[in-house]
Amino acid sequence: MEIKRNGSRPSVKGPEGWFTGTVRIDPLFQADSPARAVGAQVTFEPGARTAWHTHPLGQTLIVTSGFGLAQREGGPIEEIHPGDVVWFPPAEKHWHGAGPTTAMTHIAIQENLDGKAVDWMEKVTDEQYGH
Repeated sequence: MEIKRNGSRPSVKGPEGWFTGTVRIDPLFQADSPARAVGAQVTFEPGARTAWHTHPLGQTLIVTSGFGLAQREGGPIEEIHPGDVVWFPPAEKHWHGAGPTTAMTHIAIQENLDGKAVDWMEKVTDEQYGH
């Protein structure tokens, strides 16, 4: 058994190449091989969002606070609220983030495939964000 104590893993600023706006990532866990799961709590300030991206084995989001938006390529922008659980299948191009005036926090869980959990793509434009 291993217990990771609260405060033992430092918060990091979301890299500018992956996000638009102010984003804080709080690492939760990264399983050791042969397990592949990785989890983080991600907080988006109003208007902040990810770039378009995919996950080789999919991604689960658990919204814990605020109001957010999520979209898969070719689909409508969907509102996401605390308690919502969002699943993006493997290789589905998508983005997610806060609403225009409200911050949003979610727990993101994905798995590594050959050491990689995400493929980052182009940023979501203001026109695509649409708010």
